[in-house]
Amino acid sequence: MPMACPAPHPWSVSPREGRAIQRRLRAQVRVRDELGPVASIAGVDVGFRDHGATACAAVARYSWPGLELLESRQAQRAVEMPYRPGLLSFRELPAVLDALAALSQPPDLLLCDGQGVAHPRRLGIAAHLGVLLDAPCIGVAKSRLTGEHEPVGTERGERVPLLDGDERIGTVLRTRTRVRPVYVSPGHRLDYGQAADWALACCTRYRLPEPIRTADRLASRRH
Repeated sequence: MPMACPAPHPWSVSPREGRAIQRRLRAQVRVRDELGPVASIAGVDVGFRDHGATACAAVARYSWPGLELLESRQAQRAVEMPYRPGLLSFRELPAVLDALAALSQPPDLLLCDGQGVAHPRRLGIAAHLGVLLDAPCIGVAKSRLTGEHEPVGTERGERVPLLDGDERIGTVLRTRTRVRPVYVSPGHRLDYGQAADWALACCTRYRLPEPIRTADRLASRRH
């Protein structure tokens, strides 16, 4: 069965409306173990063309545990929402949903290039997408959007919590020895430990998980 979003909300909204949608959807995020068996994992990324007027989404679905590429899909959409800090998922997700709907079968786990709950309103792209699809989703970001953390060790696999005050919002994870860490946070239906473990397991020779790396290359490809 194709992966489809039954009833998405409007995408072109004011900043105030966007923040209200985020707060409403945040209440539906479940940061707990609801993953189930995993046979395939998809990486998701989005690039922009035409000076930001067109969103180009790519999805790469891999087998698990073999991490062999099974299929990839791309989709382009005219951007409906102007850029607003903290509301980037409103620009990206329409194209992402199109690309996911084109897969021959849905993955059991989604890895997004971006934030999960490590977001000022706890609804980065991975959390936003996870709630809309009610699918297990993880955010793997190259940089920190919000929160503070202690220094993380230099060896692969070392990690420290990412905190907003006393609240945990993610994990700072070293995926390669002496290479800059990534910022991992659950999007939906996983806990913090699971999110970091899966992100690390999908990193083979590089800093980012292999499904995200492939999606990034596809999303950035010129046609």
